[in-house]
Amino acid sequence: MATELYDLTVPVFVRGLRALSGLLDKGAAFAGEKGVDPLTLTGAQLIADMKPLTAQVQFACDTAKGAVTRLGDLEPVAMADTEQSFADLQDRIARTIALLEAVPREKIDGREDAAVVLKVPGGEIPFTGRSHVLTFSLPNFYFHITTAYALLRQAGVPVGKMDYLGGV
Repeated sequence: MATELYDLTVPVFVRGLRALSGLLDKGAAFAGEKGVDPLTLTGAQLIADMKPLTAQVQFACDTAKGAVTRLGDLEPVAMADTEQSFADLQDRIARTIALLEAVPREKIDGREDAAVVLKVPGGEIPFTGRSHVLTFSLPNFYFHITTAYALLRQAGVPVGKMDYLGGV
């Protein structure tokens, strides 16, 4: 039996977002234990021209919800990018997971060859459902989770591979 597109998206995104939530929990605990201003961590950047931790979480959430709404031919769900605190970021993750879990399997499965268009500030990028998931959404999603992990790790937060993987 072939793996269905739903199985490559919703549960994968939910698992990754839960792992990201766990990373943020460790970041918040670290800030409290070490007396570090939490906004220092949520505003951390790897380098000046990269977005901070808050944006990495926003992008991971946006990638997951965007992939699923585009695949399912559903209305996009906007979320304002106003998060600053760990609590704000956790709320965004929770809202994204709730959105993902509300999408019925039948809206995703069978859309492997459907036309999916990603609108970007300079135009549009055409995909099939399958190529959108495999060549854009999953790599982009994991890029932002990995970057969030790296930001916390660089700041001294005691996170490791198992935290990133979500406790397998």
